[in-house]
This record gives sequence, C-alpha cells and structure tokens, in this order.
Amino acid sequence: MLQTQPTRNQAEPPSQDLPDAELTVAGETLRLPVVVGSENEHAVDISQLRAQTGYITLDDGFANTGACRSAVTYIDGDQGILRYRGIPIEQLAAQSNFVETAWLLIYGELPTPVQIRRFRNLLIETEMLHEGMRNLLDGFPPKAHPMATLSAMINASSCYHPDIMEMEDESTFDLAAARLMSKVRTIAAACYKASIGQPINYPNPALSYTENFLHLMFSIPNRPFACDPDIRLALNLILILHADHEQNCSTSTVRMVASSGANLFASCAAGVCALWGPLHGGANVAAIQMLERIQHEKIDLKDYVAMVKDKSSGMRLMGFGHRVYKSYDPRAQILRAAAEKVLAITKRKDPTLDLARRLEEVALSDPYFKDRNLYPNVDFYSGMIMRAMGIPVNMFTVIFAIGRMPGWIAHWKEVRESDSRISRPRQVYTGSNQRDYIPMENR
Repeated sequence: MLQTQPTRNQAEPPSQDLPDAELTVAGETLRLPVVVGSENEHAVDISQLRAQTGYITLDDGFANTGACRSAVTYIDGDQGILRYRGIPIEQLAAQSNFVETAWLLIYGELPTPVQIRRFRNLLIETEMLHEGMRNLLDGFPPKAHPMATLSAMINASSCYHPDIMEMEDESTFDLAAARLMSKVRTIAAACYKASIGQPINYPNPALSYTENFLHLMFSIPNRPFACDPDIRLALNLILILHADHEQNCSTSTVRMVASSGANLFASCAAGVCALWGPLHGGANVAAIQMLERIQHEKIDLKDYVAMVKDKSSGMRLMGFGHRVYKSYDPRAQILRAAAEKVLAITKRKDPTLDLARRLEEVALSDPYFKDRNLYPNVDFYSGMIMRAMGIPVNMFTVIFAIGRMPGWIAHWKEVRESDSRISRPRQVYTGSNQRDYIPMENR
C-alpha cells in the first residue's frame, strides 16, 4: 500500500451570513440558498427548484451552471489565475515535475519523499503492455486517428486487469491510477509507431516519465533517442500545464461517466473521446493548420490579419485568446520561454514555425488584439514546441490526453468519494406534440 494521504476536503467557505436568493416564478417566491466557495465564489443552489415549482433552468453549454463542488483546481479567468490544489501554476512549472504534480492533483497534497518514490516505482512496474494488446493494436488501420486508437486501447487494457473493476480499498485505487498514468504513455507511443510502420519500443525503467515517452516515440532499434534536457523540460511543462483545467468538456465527461459507477479506465476513455473534439483538445492542431493554410495559399500575413479584423470575412485567429481567461492565459506565459529554447535547440528549418513567430509579433504589437486581450494562448505555444520536436500534428491531442490524465483521475476519485447522485441533466422539449402512427401504406 502506498500510505497515501486522503484527498483534502474542500476548504470551508468564508464565514459570512448571506441571505438566501429569491426567485419569483408564476407569482410564487422561492427562497434559494446561496453557496460560497473557498475563493469567495457565489452560487445559487437551485437543486430544489423543480421539486418545488415544476420549473427547471435552461443554460446552453452550462456556462453559468455549477455542476459540482470540487477541491481540485481553481481558475480566475479575469485575473489570469490557475492553481492546482491551491498552488499557483507558476510555482509548479518552475519547481515541480509532472509525476509530482500528478500526485498533488490526485491526492490533494504534495508527496513526501517516500510517497513519490513508491509512486514512481508503481509507474515503472505497470508501464509494460500485455503482449495480447499488440495483437489488438495490429487490428487498427495504420492511418487510424491515434485518439480513436488511444480510447479503445485504454478500455481494452482494463480487460487484462480485472482488479480495477473493484475499487474496494486504497491500494486498489493506487495501483489503478498508476497503471493508467503509466500505460497511457506507452499506448500513445505504440499508436504512433504502428502508424509509421516502425517497431514498437519497450519502456526503459531507467528514464524519467517524460524522457521515457520521448524514447518510446523516437528511438529505433539501432539508434536510441538522445534527449536534450531542455526538450525534456519543455515536454514536462506541457504535461504539467495541461494536467487539469477545472470543469472543461472532457473533465465534465469523466465526472458524468464516473457518476454512473463506471470504472476508472472506462471513465477516462470517455474523456479521451471528448478531448478529441476540435473545439476542445484540437485547438493546437487548429493553430498549426491555420498557419499551414496561410503558407500553402500564399496569403500575405498582413492581409490575413486584416481579414481576421473584418468580422464579415469569417476568418479566425486560432491559438489566440481563451474562453476562460479574459486577460491572459498564465500557461502561455510559461510556455513562451520554453518555446524559444526549443526552437533554438532544434534549429528546425520549418516555414510554418517561422510564420508562427511572425504572427506572434504582429498580434503582440497590434492594438486591435491587445485591446481585445487576444494574446497567444497555451495551444499556440504547445503546438509550436511539439512541431519543433518532430511530433506529428495528429499526435498533439494525444499528448494533451497524457497530460490531462492526472486531472481526470483526481476528478474520478472525487466523484467516487462523494455522495453525489448519478448525473442526469434535464431538457426543454421542443419536438412534436403527441401524434398518431401512420401505417406504411398510408404515408
């Protein structure tokens, strides 16, 4: 057993006696409790609204709806703040590593030396794939999208470890969490190797988590991959900065699946599918594709920027701005310096990367973008870094999934340890009223 610390309970809300909110519906006034979070966030508890009035709320996209209480991650989009378990992302990026950050997210506190050593050992012990899974991987077409393969392989891997279906004690969860974190990296690299017709590598237990992934991706039998320290650190940063981001689409998916009692692997496989969507995990792919289009169609950069400013043109500036962060993306500020180092090290002759740097200069100096807080976001810089590393575009979202895995595990654990009910949203029905079935001969 890992001697883990239990996940810290949500901090007590600020001590203040707030009056209930009042909502008048159909002439009746309903009193609704006001809930205050540990960072003084206010919410109106409407859990009894339907039972007492017959009404529900309608909030397309859940942009104004709190679906849960969570102690994992805090975001203040207006101030550009991101904290994991209360620790600023800037401190974790500068002082931590991905494995330690994963422990923090999953268990709620920074690990002791003994805990992190045992966790690392578990990651090493569980990093190999069952040989039977190689046959499964061979069944996918070489050109299959790696996100489809990744989700299927995560689900399939649970079949080889039936113990994960029963989360009966702490040690069972510890092993399942380490197994999933370790195997997702091995599976991801195997998907890439299979797609290019190269032999699948075995993990090297002497390497760190991130360096091992680069070995799995780029080593070939007669030439092991030589990892530059700054390349390893840049990938480590990408994984840390993507490890969790509150109640986004994929995390909400994991929590919803977990609420049904589904096991850890099934829930996180569902998260992979949600992340695959171009409006979520595909943002850095979209940024690179935008640059490739500008390059392929020989569009002058100034002309493209002018079209972006013209709303009637339909042109969008991918990799800039963020739905949550209204000032700047704190993760982008961290990755920008790492991108400079990686580009200097690789010295890769790539017109797309050259174009990216020119576009960055334009956006950072143009009042139009500055006034609207359209700064390069984490997707812009992570895309630049991974392309410079030689990682193909269709693997970008896969690496996002590797980074996000600790956050998904933490949220799955939080759901399973809570007394929350199965997630079951309501709807406002807009279909046909009752009508009769018409036999085929009368249609």
